[in-house]
Amino acid sequence: MATAHQEFWRRHPGLVWSNPEADDAIRIRAALLRPRFFRLLDIAVEFGLERLREEWSVLINEGTPEAQRAGRSVERIMSNIEKGFARAFSEN
Repeated sequence: MATAHQEFWRRHPGLVWSNPEADDAIRIRAALLRPRFFRLLDIAVEFGLERLREEWSVLINEGTPEAQRAGRSVERIMSNIEKGFARAFSEN
């Protein structure tokens, strides 16, 4: 695996099963196209919410049907993660 986050990605097998050497960007984008709250939360904790948003922006700009289908879910999930991060920061 050609990534500095090998251990992290081992917790999320199957995102890019056909390319075990995929880099972080490809794996993050694959997760965004199959949005699951806890997986995206885990990625946001590992890489930062900004990185998640950057990769989402790439997918949106490509305009694929897969990105369009995932759009509502991804936006809702990222909004909830952002609210949770803000709440956690304000409590500390």
